Formats: sequence, C-alpha cells, structure tokens
Amino acid sequence: MRTSNPMMKESLYTTSIPGVETMTLQGAVNKTVALLALVVIGAAYTWNLFYNQGPAAVQPWLLGGLIGGVIFAMITIFKAQWAPKTAPIYAVLEGLALGGISAFFEARYPGIVIQAVGLTFGTLFALLFAYKSRLIRATENFKLGVVAATGGIALVYLVSIVGGMFGWQMPLIHESGPVGILFSLFVVVIAALNLVLDFDFIERGDGVAPRYMEWYAAFGLIVTLVWLYLELLRLLAKLKDR
Repeated sequence: MRTSNPMMKESLYTTSIPGVETMTLQGAVNKTVALLALVVIGAAYTWNLFYNQGPAAVQPWLLGGLIGGVIFAMITIFKAQWAPKTAPIYAVLEGLALGGISAFFEARYPGIVIQAVGLTFGTLFALLFAYKSRLIRATENFKLGVVAATGGIALVYLVSIVGGMFGWQMPLIHESGPVGILFSLFVVVIAALNLVLDFDFIERGDGVAPRYMEWYAAFGLIVTLVWLYLELLRLLAKLKDR
C-alpha cells in the first residue's frame, strides 16, 4: 500500500500484537479533533499577540513554532509509539506558527484567513464524503499519481528555498501572474488529494494497528491539513494581488 504522506508508512500498521488494543476509526477521529483544538489554541495566542502587541512580538513565537514543529514532527515520524505525547506538542507549536503567519496575511489581505479556513474544511468534508460514498477511490494508479506529483512539488520548493539562500528566485511560480496562480492551484489540488490517501490509510489501520497509532494517524492528517491551508492562503493572496 502506497501513500504520499510520509507519516503514513504501511509498516506501522502491520505491527499489531495479540492481546493489545488496536486503533479504531472513531479513536482516530477523536484524536484528530483534539489535535485540531490544540492547533487553534496555539494559533489564537499568536493571533491575539499580533493585534495586541504588534508584529515584532509575534516573530519569536512564529519562528519558535516553526522550528519546534519540525523537530517534534520528525520525532513523531521516527518514534511513532511516542505520538500520544509528541503529536499534541507538535499541534500546539504548529498552531503558534500558523497564528502568526495567518495574522501577517490578514493584515495585508483583510478577510483572507476566514476564506482559507472555510475552503480548507470545506475541502476536507467534501473529499471525506466523496471517499465514503466511493465517488473517489484510492486505487494504486491514483496513489502513484499523487505520490509523483507531491514529490515534484517538494523538489520545486526545495530548489526554490536553496536558490533563495543565494539570491536567486524561481521565476513566475511565486508571482501573481497566470503561471503563479495556476501553479498554486495545482499544489492545492495535490494537497487535497493527499487527504484521500490519508483517509484510505487510516481506514486500513482500523483494527490492525496498535492503539497509539490513533494519535499517529491524527498527526499525519493534521500535517496534510496544515499544508492545504497554507497553500490556500498563498493562492488567495495571489488572486487578491491581481
């Protein structure tokens, strides 16, 4: 079974031990809601800080959230059994970063955050409905296509980041012209399709994976949702710049 989400490795779902409680769909849903709540709490803190004390007060929290989020994400990926402890910490740290980033976008483009949030959850529930009703199926070809596209996007971003360190910026894709908008739209679509793969993987883990994988599965889904939200922010910002 393949998935483009690096958090959702098949081997993690085939390690159930006789007599040990296994994960359930409802458990994974409950843990996802809990992590989302922690993300919102973290985001609310830096959002309020931005509007009460100004951008300068937010920047240390934003940077700390980004760095800390990456650290705890990597710990969770390599130590899945620690997910019940590391995933909530990751969610709070990611929330701190998202709150700061969202506030900066909102200050420049009033109303953009509520639009991005609405589109993110609208996409989540629409794809969940399509998946549960079997309008979309996570076939092997579908998975391979999303994996390839996700890898290509990651490579483009990596080249862009490295180039930026040396004063070079990849042309067009970061601008608000037709090419930049089409690129962001493509990335949003791929990020959304990753949700389908995550749904499929979580469903396959029901009754198979150890109970702690409920937290790990929720963590992986949150990572995808955060990516989708950020890409929607970028797309909306480009559209408003036009």
